[in-house]
Amino acid sequence: MKNFADLTEREVLAVAIASEEEDSRIYMTFAEDLAGRYPDTAKIFEEMAEEERGHRHRLLETYEQRFGQHLPPIRREDVKGFLRRRPIWLTKNLPLDTIRKEVETMELEAERFYISAAGKAEDVGVRRLLGDLAEEEKGHEKLAVKLTGDILKPDVRAEEDRTRRRMFVLQYVQPGLAGLMDGSVSTLAPLFAAAFATHQNWQTFLVGLAASIGAGISMGFAEALSDDGSLTGRGSPWLRGLTCGLMTTLGGLGHTIPYLVPDAWPNAFWIATAIAGIVVFFELWAIAFIRSRYMDTPFLQAAFQIVLGGAIVLAVGILIGAA
Repeated sequence: MKNFADLTEREVLAVAIASEEEDSRIYMTFAEDLAGRYPDTAKIFEEMAEEERGHRHRLLETYEQRFGQHLPPIRREDVKGFLRRRPIWLTKNLPLDTIRKEVETMELEAERFYISAAGKAEDVGVRRLLGDLAEEEKGHEKLAVKLTGDILKPDVRAEEDRTRRRMFVLQYVQPGLAGLMDGSVSTLAPLFAAAFATHQNWQTFLVGLAASIGAGISMGFAEALSDDGSLTGRGSPWLRGLTCGLMTTLGGLGHTIPYLVPDAWPNAFWIATAIAGIVVFFELWAIAFIRSRYMDTPFLQAAFQIVLGGAIVLAVGILIGAA
């Protein structure tokens, strides 16, 4: 995977051509899905798909003039910094609001890409074309913001508030949720394995503390190094890494702290384990709620995935520790 800063002008144009072709197909898929329910909106997506094809044609003409007919096999998936989008367009009968959110993200990403690419372009004609495309993609983004206004009758919200919320989710909620999930689930097995192997609260606390901090450091660096934010607008990579790392550590410490119950207390081990089990229950349900609230995941589906996964990891830890 290449960094955006390392791309040549030829590779930048090749990525743009491949992206416009893919986006055109996605919009046509949305149009086909909406044709029966919202025919007027489907026509808008058909027009957007046609515009993306026009963008591709202009980019291809410029590319052939500069570099010939051969396109290098590079796509946006090969460039660090692009969002890894879920292929929701493969699902039929999507809610219009879900489609609108996806379009907003697509066009915001395209706009930022063209702005960054124009800054790298050495040829005046290429720079002008990329700048023009950035403005046109910005117009698409504004259209996406208003797309469901007359159909779904949502509460009136300023465009700035919508953009701010989207950026909040990208910069803080996504890395924080990833960290919380990893910290809450991945530390269950070593913590409860140590607990049932030793029946000693202090030793169990040390294992949980090490697992939580270690997972926090690992997840923090992984998040910080995965995306420099130059194209996605996700903000400082180190701020996202810090958010992810802290939430990972907190997720593990939540069910580790109960093992600070002094071993001198009567039934200290079972008291600590009972409290830790209650904490785990609330942690998993909190994760399910956040996924439902911000990630457009149905609550029952999120709860089933998280609670089931957590229960399996917890059971594995107990079985290994008691062996």
